[in-house]
Amino acid sequence: MKISLEQLQVLDAIERHGSFTAAAAALHRVPSALSHAVAKLEADLGTPLFTREGRRALLNEAGRTLLEDGRHLLRAARELERRIQRIATGWEAELRIGLDAIIPAERLLPLIRSFYEAGHQTQIRLSNEVLGGTWDALAADRADLVIGAPGDPPARGGISSRLLCPIRMRLVAAAGHPLAAWPGPVPAGELVRHRAIVIADTSQELSARTIGLIDGQDALRVPDMRSKAAAQLAGLGIGRLPGWLADAEIAAGRLVELQTLEPEPTVRSHIAWRNRQIGKALQWFLDELAKKHVVEALTVGLRDPAAG
Repeated sequence: MKISLEQLQVLDAIERHGSFTAAAAALHRVPSALSHAVAKLEADLGTPLFTREGRRALLNEAGRTLLEDGRHLLRAARELERRIQRIATGWEAELRIGLDAIIPAERLLPLIRSFYEAGHQTQIRLSNEVLGGTWDALAADRADLVIGAPGDPPARGGISSRLLCPIRMRLVAAAGHPLAAWPGPVPAGELVRHRAIVIADTSQELSARTIGLIDGQDALRVPDMRSKAAAQLAGLGIGRLPGWLADAEIAAGRLVELQTLEPEPTVRSHIAWRNRQIGKALQWFLDELAKKHVVEALTVGLRDPAAG
């Protein structure tokens, strides 16, 4: 065969990181090794795969087609490796857990501590995901388990889910923001005139999702929930925050909750996982996450009391 998994991995790294140098650093190799691998692949296939713009290397149509289909092979190879490891011991070598930005990562640490204290050797890898990125992490094989996945699951096989809790977000603005003094419910036509602070969806393959962003509304995109709260406290825009961030700021008078003509929607958040050959580490976390006190500890200041 003219195409190897190693060459596909090189293409994937270059596309994700934007240059041969950055990709080489991510793969712990020297840039010349990546250049040689790409040159050999282009020679074997008889077609260029990249266009160069200054220091950036951009995939052309042939290269993108190769990578899009090749990523399926890379995922299959990684899954095969994990399956062999699970067959040998029943325990995964690594368990990848994606956590939606609405849940503080520190809330998961007691559960991880319990896992380690039980003597389990599986490596744990945590990642932050946003909105549809949680479902995308499962579909694209970046995670084995995600916590806080919002909305409905994608129409894809191999994914199971169960309800974590219904979540209510608070639409808030800084006390000095023009909308803070608005008399009564704020109409959508007025909301759209003001910048929204949002966290960018982390989806790579599935369609990105948004919550509460109105068509045509200016948006400032920030990396995480605490940055979002800071931007809103600075008066840079309006947006929805979970109770664990908003409530104390509202009580202190630094944020004001905005009322709208339509009631704030309840978002159903989920625990979701890849259900093909569940290993013992994944099953351990699923069992723990089925316990009421564990769920309550994760969702303090998130649950919508009106949803029961």
